Amino acid sequence: MIRYFKIAIFLLLIVALGSFGLPQRINKKINKEITLVFGITDFSTKMMTVSSEVNVLLPTKIKEDNLFEIHQSEKLVGYFYVGKAPSKTDQFDYLVLFDTELNVRKAKVLIYREDYGNEIGSKRWLKQFIGKSSDDNLKYGVNVDAISGATISARSMTFAVNRLLQSIKILKEQHIF
Repeated sequence: MIRYFKIAIFLLLIVALGSFGLPQRINKKINKEITLVFGITDFSTKMMTVSSEVNVLLPTKIKEDNLFEIHQSEKLVGYFYVGKAPSKTDQFDYLVLFDTELNVRKAKVLIYREDYGNEIGSKRWLKQFIGKSSDDNLKYGVNVDAISGATISARSMTFAVNRLLQSIKILKEQHIF
């Protein structure tokens, strides 16, 4: 009986420790994008933390597993943010890569869980986020193109990236970056 109890505790510990950080499926996609965008294969990532006092000020909350630094040989090469945004009936996972000046280098939909609206994952539509910074105010249908058939998801992605950029601006003001 004690043996089964020890085995159960051991398995529970393995599951608990494995649940921290990003899921392997998402991590693999992120690493691929970092390699493509920054042209590096040998890099490390470091989780960024924000105090609860600063986090209260942010439109997009920074958790323990969504904002990271990217380093190559101890040199900072950029940042990335992983988030979720609502679609019509579910959520999708997205990635935003930043250079060291916190300008968007790439936005990508990592996992889309709907049958309709997946047009927001197209490179053509997502490229309009490249070069955006915390000085920009993104508005769907104004300075971000609308997508017929993906209105909810496209509006949601635009809103999510805009809130992230607003949060970056506050983090700069708070000297986190």
